[in-house]
Amino acid sequence: FEKNSVLTVEIIEPPAKRSPPIGRIVENLGNQADSGIEIEIALRKFNLPFAFSKQAQKECNNLAEQLSFNDFKNRKDLRHLPFVTIDGADSKDFDDAVFAQKTADGFELFVAIADVAHYVLPKTALDLAARERGNSVYFPRRVISMLPEKLSNNLCSLNPNVDRLVLVCQMQIGARGKIKTYSFFEGVIHSFARLTYDEVFDCFNQKKLPDYLKNLYSVFNALLMARHRRFALDFNLKESQIVFNQNNQIENIIPKKRNHAHCLIEECMLAANVCAADFLKKSPSIFRIHESPTLKKLESLNNFLKYLGLKLNYSDPIQTKDYSLLLKNIQKRADFEMLQMMLLRSLPKAVYSVDNVGHFGLAYEHYTHFTSPIRRYSDLIIHRLS
Repeated sequence: FEKNSVLTVEIIEPPAKRSPPIGRIVENLGNQADSGIEIEIALRKFNLPFAFSKQAQKECNNLAEQLSFNDFKNRKDLRHLPFVTIDGADSKDFDDAVFAQKTADGFELFVAIADVAHYVLPKTALDLAARERGNSVYFPRRVISMLPEKLSNNLCSLNPNVDRLVLVCQMQIGARGKIKTYSFFEGVIHSFARLTYDEVFDCFNQKKLPDYLKNLYSVFNALLMARHRRFALDFNLKESQIVFNQNNQIENIIPKKRNHAHCLIEECMLAANVCAADFLKKSPSIFRIHESPTLKKLESLNNFLKYLGLKLNYSDPIQTKDYSLLLKNIQKRADFEMLQMMLLRSLPKAVYSVDNVGHFGLAYEHYTHFTSPIRRYSDLIIHRLS
């Protein structure tokens, strides 16, 4: 092996008092200076499954490339509606497509999610592989997908100008953002366009929105009003984006910008997730829960805030509104970034649970994840239950 090679070694004999360990070289990952070697090391260090079994690959290869007549049975044909996907410029798999239209008293919103459950059947090799992974893992410049590429980037990805099988949440939404009724059904769509957040935001700024985007923005504004009325938390946290040069070396780290287009899609997905949770609330299911902060955490937070002349005033039991009002009052402070981070740290983490105790941060009585079955196994379970 070359000098500075990175090797994986299987220990045959552990170290003894007077002898070193004995191992067998299993794999040569390359030179420690190679681009991407840190990812290869991380995969093995944390035992992340990155290779699919032969049986899973075989099942995937046997899937037909084109939809057949049987695939359309008992599905609503929505291919005439101008669904679009809105994602990041570097996205390769598209879980969700959206379409909205005006009604006499509000809007009708369709959220179409890739029908992964049609292809990944329970207890198959593909299902076992997806369950082992649990979700896709994202590294800079590389994704360890929950599903093989033929599914994640092709058959289950709502690519433009091709027919795709979907599970649809159709919602009737009032002018003030209240979800009046909803229904779930299997369908077929034909995405009209693959749009990026920046493209949609530029159209919005230039006031050159086509009708399908105007309707989506109208729905977004209505849902946003409802979000404000229930005082859902809205932390304005800055994310970082790593910029690489042509040699795959880090060139810069810059703030990742969010705009109205991100929020538009987020509100549409939240609405669909709430409907899924409501549909399953009386059945054994998986919910995404976020409990309220403990009294100890609240006391600790206020002990910190008092040195800055601030206080979190809260009722008993504490309400999401209590946090939202404080967030609103400190937005213009120079130390806002630090303060909102302290508020966030006082809250428990959101987790999956079969006990539906609601979502404190979003101010929902019930909430689950439904919209990303390509990259989250929990969403695939919800699809099978819906």
